[in-house]
Amino acid sequence: MFSSTRYDNIAETDGATAAQAPEAAGDVTRRSFLATGVAVGAGAALAPLGRATAAFASPPSGTLTNGDVALLRFRAAAEILETDLWQQYNELGGIQDSQVPGGSGSKFYTRALENIDENMPQYIHDNTHDELSHFSFLNAYLESRGAEPVNLDKYRQLPSSKAAGARQIGRLTNLMELTIDTSWWTRYRSSTKNPDLGDKFAQAVPDLFAGSFPAIPRSDDDLHPHKHIQAIANTAAFHFGTIEQGGTSNYPQLAQRVTDLEVLRVMLSFGGVETMHFQTWNDKAGNVPPIKDPTNGLEFPNLNDPPFGNEELKANLIMPEPTVFLNKSLPVASIVRPTKTQGAATGAVAFLTADGLFKGQSTEFFEVLKRLATEADAATRE
Repeated sequence: MFSSTRYDNIAETDGATAAQAPEAAGDVTRRSFLATGVAVGAGAALAPLGRATAAFASPPSGTLTNGDVALLRFRAAAEILETDLWQQYNELGGIQDSQVPGGSGSKFYTRALENIDENMPQYIHDNTHDELSHFSFLNAYLESRGAEPVNLDKYRQLPSSKAAGARQIGRLTNLMELTIDTSWWTRYRSSTKNPDLGDKFAQAVPDLFAGSFPAIPRSDDDLHPHKHIQAIANTAAFHFGTIEQGGTSNYPQLAQRVTDLEVLRVMLSFGGVETMHFQTWNDKAGNVPPIKDPTNGLEFPNLNDPPFGNEELKANLIMPEPTVFLNKSLPVASIVRPTKTQGAATGAVAFLTADGLFKGQSTEFFEVLKRLATEADAATRE
């Protein structure tokens, strides 16, 4: 059984007060290191979702287990972080409107993204809008079930891009020094390997995994020469897939630990959308133009040339190839990979940290993420 952990000695978010409610047996403690609220920068468009507890189809089915609360809180934190990074992409390369307010766009960056696919601005906008809705719903849902929502506003201290079009506000994530794991591109095309069985996979773009590169222009100086801004857009295209394949796996990984059927419904419903995101970005990554950045040597190979381009590694092979699952003695099946649940939350934090998303964050920020992940990984079905 998942045991409750008290957070009495961990600092609460400045200027906010946790909602007060009586604790019931088996309920999560009300004194949390994260206070009530939604993320700064989410915009007025989120207001209808922020407290929409009355809109749920059926009344709460009772107090959540501590484990289910921990799982939901971890995913709420992950969605807040995803929202932060997607907002940065949308400000410079997406569509800015009442659904996703903020920023005014960067013409040359947007053109470079459109060289990959003319619909990239719309796709970036829609992915951003989805993540906004996810974290807002999860926080409202936690409150509707008598649990503490997640607020990371205290850690919005990283600098914004200085390129024209970006808002100058504090960020949770850093898109300007990324080390991107592109092995998902080969993993989903393999018919003989599965990371859950210990298999390793080659990088689609080895340079992205070996260095540190921007996925958005750091300033207007990055808008030229053409091959440089195109390489930045290419980096973003692969980063989109890297982020969304993580959510595609993480929801089913954590769902295996859920007790409450309504929480399971939330996990499965959100996980399916993450898979739709990943399918889109898997497709777009195959369109990145082969190019070498003259400013830093970053090279994007032609994904239709050897060692790519064969039957398993074709750029347009975007639906998961059937592969080994559970046991290599069973027939192959087309699956999400990985889905092994052990260490799923702490593994996700480690993956995002290695990505470079949190460069410049405080020690306290990392302690908060570690605590949320550890709590989620300790959850068990009751």
